[in-house]
Amino acid sequence: MTLGDYLHEFHGLPVADFPARPDETPAELPDPASVAWRLSASTYAEDDDEQWQPLFERFLADVDTTRVRALVVGGWDEAFENSSADIVEALTGAKDRLPALEAVFLGDMLSEDCEISWIVQSDITPLLLAYPGLRTLGVRGATGLEFPPVRHEALRRLVVQTGGLPGRLVRNIAACALPALEHLELWLGRDDYGNDTTTDDLEPILEGTRLPALKYLGLRNSDTQDDVVAAVASAPVVARLTELDLSMGVLTDKGVEALLAGQSLTHLKRLDLSHHYLSDAVRERVVKALAPHGVDVDVSDAQAPDEYDGTVYRYTAVGE
Repeated sequence: MTLGDYLHEFHGLPVADFPARPDETPAELPDPASVAWRLSASTYAEDDDEQWQPLFERFLADVDTTRVRALVVGGWDEAFENSSADIVEALTGAKDRLPALEAVFLGDMLSEDCEISWIVQSDITPLLLAYPGLRTLGVRGATGLEFPPVRHEALRRLVVQTGGLPGRLVRNIAACALPALEHLELWLGRDDYGNDTTTDDLEPILEGTRLPALKYLGLRNSDTQDDVVAAVASAPVVARLTELDLSMGVLTDKGVEALLAGQSLTHLKRLDLSHHYLSDAVRERVVKALAPHGVDVDVSDAQAPDEYDGTVYRYTAVGE
């Protein structure tokens, strides 16, 4: 499975595309503060296509950027070879022209633009350093991604979407000081696309000491989902959560049985186990255990494993 559509909503705002061609700019643009602006250039640019940096300069000129709250960066030319470093530099260089910026998503691309595991990212922490008021940061793709430990007082939501997340990045994110973070979402992915994250790498997150405000934890899209879920079952951070998201992975009965044998989950508002490989019996068991306590349990999108030449194959929701 691949991602099905571009972001339609970001930071609580509808996403609006800034025109990709100068001659397409309408006479009247949306109110600058009312939308999340999506700036996207072709990833397979022709000679007459506008590159991302000129597009951004035109955006700065045509929009009252002092009122812009959210930016979504889509594609850039040859994103499978060229990193996001120039875009990060452009965004940080414009910090004085974007004083109200609260949210950035970097890499809103679909497979026809660039497969998730091909997107070449860079060190994105300069965005946090340049924008101390940033509340939401999202990134898609782990190739070339760097996230050295930083402190940020305002960030409330961090989303890292990958087809394979290296353990070193998980360790670095876990080492950050993010006292206001309420939502942490990591797509761990598959080992053949770079996921070598272990439960030891996740331990500081599961301990929760550096994340005193955390309410949502998403450890999603993993080919080792059973191991992840077993570690979560006894994790101290879970007692403080309102939502636990373990979806999109190759979750089997073994993982859910470990989860139910662990600490109480009846305080949760929502438990997301969607896209799973659970038997009907275990699926019913987890719902019966938690739903009477008011927990919204999502066990939708059941998958059937493939078998070839005696080997069983299970797949994460997003893997390329």
